[in-house]
Amino acid sequence: MRWDGILIIDKPEGVTSTDVVRAVKRRLTSKTGHLGTLDPFASGVLPVCVGDGTKIAQFLNVADKEYTGIIGLGEETDTGDPTGRVTITAPVPPITAEQLAETARQFHGELLQTPPMYSALKHHGVRLYTLARQGIEIDRHPRRVQVARLELHHESAVRIAFSVSCSKGTYVRVLAQQIGVALGTVAHLQVLRRTRFGPFHLQQAIGLDALDGTELPVLRLPQALPQLREIRIDAAVAERARQGYEPVLGTIASPGREETVKLVGPDGELAAVVVADRFGRWRFGRVFPARGSA
Repeated sequence: MRWDGILIIDKPEGVTSTDVVRAVKRRLTSKTGHLGTLDPFASGVLPVCVGDGTKIAQFLNVADKEYTGIIGLGEETDTGDPTGRVTITAPVPPITAEQLAETARQFHGELLQTPPMYSALKHHGVRLYTLARQGIEIDRHPRRVQVARLELHHESAVRIAFSVSCSKGTYVRVLAQQIGVALGTVAHLQVLRRTRFGPFHLQQAIGLDALDGTELPVLRLPQALPQLREIRIDAAVAERARQGYEPVLGTIASPGREETVKLVGPDGELAAVVVADRFGRWRFGRVFPARGSA
């Protein structure tokens, strides 16, 4: 059986995102890849692209995300998370619920974050975490990120529970450190669980043990792109679209704005994703063969 789409896995703690991809590939014997790496200590929503689902990753990697977790106060680690060594300690002052609410408001909206050295960004082709493990630190430019929602609650005198909705590129480890400073101490991220990746929610996810089942909830390509407007096309147009035949785009109503849409044939299958430029002209973003085709 051919599998094409997105399988949403609830990644457990202690395994890498690559480990999850390997497990899915063994089960489905299809081309696979994941969206949005989760660190080994973290858990939660990990979308895995299967078969032609790997072709839609570019339309999903800009998605915003939601997390819950625990911030530990009084200790900062070199990695910003529980896997690192403690580098700074500081006393934790008494913190009121009102202070937590005010701090949450302070970190709402656009923020500047400096990427951590323990990250997958590259410097002259080398991952920053590789340099960090060699004791090398380089200058990093701050980046703008968006926090749409942040809630902070006491877990204990030195532990803060949080829930956050944020843009692509947000480093939750850095956010935890920033919150610690705002509360008059230092901090690191102790627990992290991703509850949403763009349109994919934890309620849709399955555990790795469920891969042994005969039925797997792989989202078909059109359903895996719910954020895109759908345009239905007839069989003849769909066949040409699958071939990337540019003149066929002239038969599609002109866009009213810059947007990306999905072209779906009468069989309900995705034929292409097309993108409107700023001049109101369609171009192919990606085309997809008919099911059963090579």
